[in-house]
Amino acid sequence: MTFPDLVLASQSASRRAMLDAAGVAHRAIPARIDERALEASLSGAAPDEVALALARAKALAVCPAAPGALVLGSDSLVVVDGRRFDKPASREDAAEHLRFFSGRVMELHSAAALARNGAVVWAHAECARLSVRPLDEGFISAYLDAEWPEVAACVGVFRIEARGVQLFDSIEGSHFTVLGMPLLAVLGALRGLK
Repeated sequence: MTFPDLVLASQSASRRAMLDAAGVAHRAIPARIDERALEASLSGAAPDEVALALARAKALAVCPAAPGALVLGSDSLVVVDGRRFDKPASREDAAEHLRFFSGRVMELHSAAALARNGAVVWAHAECARLSVRPLDEGFISAYLDAEWPEVAACVGVFRIEARGVQLFDSIEGSHFTVLGMPLLAVLGALRGLK
């Protein structure tokens, strides 16, 4: 199936790999936005609204560099017990996140937006619920020995396609949402926007 000219507003290897595996030709132009400032301006907003705002902002930021193309922005965020988590700033920060996640349910909100010529033409958000098993200090240390620094770029301190799968007892929701983008919805939108 042929899709429209698509630009991914991201450096995410996971998102690129999803599009590649699905046979969606694209090029990548990283969005340069201040995510923390945008999040701060949305204080009190629901997690899915924040993820959608970030996805839209990324798509719109790249539009001027890709006139006429569809630009795909995407973002994910993690909430555990009402607390939102960003990517870990250090290995110790990652360990603290994992200690907090231990035995709790992680909500992973992934959103995507498509924009063309400076206007958002489609946006969608999904949530996956991941039950984190109890994690002891020995496991956390061994896990980070194996996965750091790769998981520094991951908001939930895990790569589900790698050792991160060992963090969980169960997962509810789309595998693609867990990987960082609601791919099935994106593909449906691309088919509709030819």
